Amino acid sequence: MKIKVKKLSATAALPERGSSFAAGYDLRADIAEPQEIAPHGTSMIPTGLSMEIPEGYFGGIFARSGLAAKEGLRPANCVGVVDSDYRGPVMVALHNDTQAVRTVTPGERIAQLVIIPFLGAEFEVSEELQETDRGEGGFGSTGKN
Repeated sequence: MKIKVKKLSATAALPERGSSFAAGYDLRADIAEPQEIAPHGTSMIPTGLSMEIPEGYFGGIFARSGLAAKEGLRPANCVGVVDSDYRGPVMVALHNDTQAVRTVTPGERIAQLVIIPFLGAEFEVSEELQETDRGEGGFGSTGKN
C-alpha cells in the first residue's frame, strides 16, 4: 500500500518503522525549538505532514511505548484517528501524565501511526436483540464462577 504524504515544512520527516515487522510508523515532532509540556498538561505538537489515507482505512495514532513508560507522554485522546477524507495537518495532542515538566525536542519521535482497515456499518432501531448467555452483564461480569 502506498500512502501519499505532503510535507508541510522543510524539516518534516516521513513516518518510519523502527523495525521491518513493526506495525507502527514513528511520527516526529516538527518543531523549531524544544517545547515544554506542563505536569498534567497537553500540547498540540505538529508533525509537519498531511496525508491521503486510502478509503476503507484510517490512521490510528498511538503512544510510543518507550516515551509513555520513560517520560509519561502519550496522546491525550489515547488513540487519535486520521480519517481517509482528512487532508489537514496531522497533529499529536501530547499529554504529560507526570508531576514534572517534560520537554519535546525537534525531530523527537512522539507517537506512532498504524494504518487500520475498518468496516462501515448502518445502525437500525430494533425492539428486541438476540439473547446471549452473557445478557446484560458488563464491566467485570465475565469470568466469574
